[in-house]
Amino acid sequence: MKFQDVISINDFGKEEIEYVLKTAKRLENELNEQKILQYAKGKVLATLFFEPSTRTRLSFESAMHRLGGSVIGFAEASSTSVKKGESLMDTIRTVEKYADVIVIRHPREGAARLAAEVAEIPVINAGDGANQHPTQTLLDLYTIKKEFGRINGLKIALLGDLKYGRTVHSLAKALSYYNVKLYFIAPQGLEMPRHIIEEISDKVEITETNDLESVIPEVDVLYATRIQKERFPDPAEYNKIKGSYRIDLKILNGAKEGLKIMHPLPRVDEISYEVDKTPYSAYFRQVWSGVPVRMALLSIVLGVIE
Repeated sequence: MKFQDVISINDFGKEEIEYVLKTAKRLENELNEQKILQYAKGKVLATLFFEPSTRTRLSFESAMHRLGGSVIGFAEASSTSVKKGESLMDTIRTVEKYADVIVIRHPREGAARLAAEVAEIPVINAGDGANQHPTQTLLDLYTIKKEFGRINGLKIALLGDLKYGRTVHSLAKALSYYNVKLYFIAPQGLEMPRHIIEEISDKVEITETNDLESVIPEVDVLYATRIQKERFPDPAEYNKIKGSYRIDLKILNGAKEGLKIMHPLPRVDEISYEVDKTPYSAYFRQVWSGVPVRMALLSIVLGVIE
């Protein structure tokens, strides 16, 4: 994977995924060792965020700093020459002169792939529209593996906005490499896209439903997502669907013992705050997973780690 881009989870086979997870575990174990600060010493990460982000941007920056590197970039395009009409291609061609690796988030599907085609340095996709979010998927897998010690044999439910949710698109594809059972739970109109189901249905068992209560007693992992208002072309359609699901103590009465609830965050109203203090909550541990996983990805694409 040395000097390769990270654009889509489709670019990864199971062997590559497992290599990233193994490297992340190694680096997490080395966090208190001084040598970790030498891995990316003298290297520069450029973070180009044309769309809002908290966890993804800050965890990439934290990861680079922990590896001994430095960070440049922007958190909103309005403060750059994009506002003057500069094209994405020219922005990439400019920024690559200042950095060794680029992380980009963009509202337009395919923007990360275009950036990778233009750039001569590695490009990592931090989310392109409703398309893909491969680094989130890798940290999700890392979290599951830490929580259960395995991925194989688990029953995993993806809940909420499965149509526009790029995190669940990537995660469903990655989970198809493992011996798991998947449940897709969505309100009408926000179901998992058919092309994704067709792509993975011959590899993994899938159940589609809109009934969360019927699935709660079955699953080991409940991966919740918010209804993404910003992806809806018609605000009226969003208002019809918002609040379709809410995970609270009442619905968890029927939960399987050992259930872990995950969420890529930010949440709106789909998980009650009272759930945070229960043994079911894993979403803030999931937040931390972004640091070692992104440390691993940066190290690999920069070619600074064996």
